[in-house]
Amino acid sequence: QRQMCIRDRQNLKHILLSDEDKEISKLYGVWQVKKNYGKEYLGIARSTFVIGKDGKIVKIYKSVKAKDHAAKVLADLAK
Repeated sequence: QRQMCIRDRQNLKHILLSDEDKEISKLYGVWQVKKNYGKEYLGIARSTFVIGKDGKIVKIYKSVKAKDHAAKVLADLAK
């Protein structure tokens, strides 16, 4: 429900998925132990997976930072 609202508000043409049980996050290896101020906890390692029309992973970006990341991905896709 929440993803549909975001998709509609942003006029996105693709499907947004939710992974509340972390099943997919674990399969992709992004549900990891993280550290912050000396404390360890489980969380999502920010990553981007570019998936081709055939369903195969084309490129993986690990430990991404929000600043300039979208521009980098778009530039790579334009190649």
